Amino acid sequence: MLEDKLDQAAGKVKEVAGKVTGDKGLETEGVVEGAVSKVKEVAHDVAEAAKGAVEGIKNSLGK
Repeated sequence: MLEDKLDQAAGKVKEVAGKVTGDKGLETEGVVEGAVSKVKEVAHDVAEAAKGAVEGIKNSLGK
């Protein structure tokens, strides 16, 4: 999803800003935001794949 990609980018910006300024809190916040966004993206992809699989099974059974 686009929102997840934008959140990953925002997390990366915070991470880099934290590194440049020496702000460990901001750096950590950026890393966490990026990781959470990636997990959401993967979960969305898995859900979409599962829906596709269910539809495929339904179609093969003629329902």
